[in-house]
Amino acid sequence: MEIRGSARKVRFGECLLDEGRGVLVAPGGTETVLRPKTLDLLRLLLANPGRVVPRAEILDTVWPGLFVTDDSITQCVVELRKAMGAAGAATLKTLPRRGYLLQGEVAEAPAAPPAPAPISRRADDRPSIAVLPFRANAGDPRDAYFADGIIEGIVHVLSGLDGLFVVSRGSALAFAQTSLDPRAAGSELGVRYVLYGGVRRAGGRLRVTTELSETERGTILRTDRYDGVEADLFEMQDRIAEQVAGLILPQVKAEELARAMRKPPSSLTAYDYVLRALDEMRRMDRSAMDRARLLLDLAKQADPQSALPYSYTAWWYSLRIAQGWSDDVAAEAEASGRFADQALERDRQDGFALALRGFLLGYMKHAFEEARRILDQAVAISPSNALAWSWGGAVRCWLGEGEEALAWAERALRLAPSDAFTFLHEHIVAQAHYTCENHDQAIAWARRAAKTNPEHAPNWRVLIAGLVAEGRVEEARAEVPRLLAVEPGFSLAGFAARTPLRGAMRDRFVERLAAAGLPA
Repeated sequence: MEIRGSARKVRFGECLLDEGRGVLVAPGGTETVLRPKTLDLLRLLLANPGRVVPRAEILDTVWPGLFVTDDSITQCVVELRKAMGAAGAATLKTLPRRGYLLQGEVAEAPAAPPAPAPISRRADDRPSIAVLPFRANAGDPRDAYFADGIIEGIVHVLSGLDGLFVVSRGSALAFAQTSLDPRAAGSELGVRYVLYGGVRRAGGRLRVTTELSETERGTILRTDRYDGVEADLFEMQDRIAEQVAGLILPQVKAEELARAMRKPPSSLTAYDYVLRALDEMRRMDRSAMDRARLLLDLAKQADPQSALPYSYTAWWYSLRIAQGWSDDVAAEAEASGRFADQALERDRQDGFALALRGFLLGYMKHAFEEARRILDQAVAISPSNALAWSWGGAVRCWLGEGEEALAWAERALRLAPSDAFTFLHEHIVAQAHYTCENHDQAIAWARRAAKTNPEHAPNWRVLIAGLVAEGRVEEARAEVPRLLAVEPGFSLAGFAARTPLRGAMRDRFVERLAAAGLPA
């Protein structure tokens, strides 16, 4: 009985497989979600009831083209028997040196009335990753303990990212005693990326190495090394976890973009369209932004229930306003808020959409306290979302809370030190220093952000105001053409009308821009 690829319910013995959900139901009603390879093995056995299926056939069918050991089969069998409960031993038999036998009648269960389609929380094609057990000195339990702590930290940080599905640590433990084959690990765990590493200790010093691989071809994407002293054990665990997350997510995003670019248009998913749109948005030029909007519209058509394209469309409008490109700020501000609300209607727990809604309340409506509350909620839901931390920093700048703004912005930069929008985090660090009246640091960070991406208009404004505040008016005047090249329609009156800065902060900022010679 061939059932591969169906969404039917199949009854065998006293158990039931709900294939559409990948769930095995035991005689007492207990449900177990099966791992992809465990489900494939059960499908093979169900297609061959009453026949001994040899190990070689299982390996060829479940792991085609991959080298895996018999331990992989054994683990799947153990999981199946456990999921079957009391019926497991009698239903699934092991015949030594021969193979496995599924006993009992196999029949298709009556179809149930179709359930309402659930609202999708994530795009179907989101990247997935497993953090595999790290190598450690087997003779020293301290090393294994330290390695476990790093893995726990990495999984925790990665799990807080909206753009990534992270396999539970328990699911990856099967690879603790095996030599790593990224393709086999990816196939077994159903992930596109694996992170692996090792811990070495010598003379009171610690060295941790990590290796990120994609699993389709087994290619190593990046390797990194972290050094520290044993006395800083726990601080080092936290630091490495945060650094690893900050480094590998941009690498994963770059690889995902490459995947999307390789696909023919007929096979693009909503997530692929969003990736392509973000690649255009990061360029911060008008023609690229126009292309991004078309791609976001295609994403909404491809998956109308996905929150992601609605969130980024809302952000698209706010970036246009910030760049000074909007011909109707009020209308585009309203559109930005509307798309953010539509994203949240599709997913109330989308940390990015929630953070963006908070940012927009501060930026567009000047409802700073409400914006602060929502952004606090967003980072609680999605603690590794760098943009949420940056936007929280921006809101605190507008409130005049420079030190707190700086802490939020620096957290964002630690989470995303090298991704496509790092220039935004660097800019908020500059803005926070400006708010603290650390003008020399504001200038340094604004120059760094300008080097990362010279097309971001708000950053040039902070740089110019910071230079004037330091008495370096001629240097400020020299930067004015850079701002006007990005925002040729800039005027002090237009900026004063739309900036979220209020009262004396706004007046002082505008006066400094005027002193540099910007048009009224």
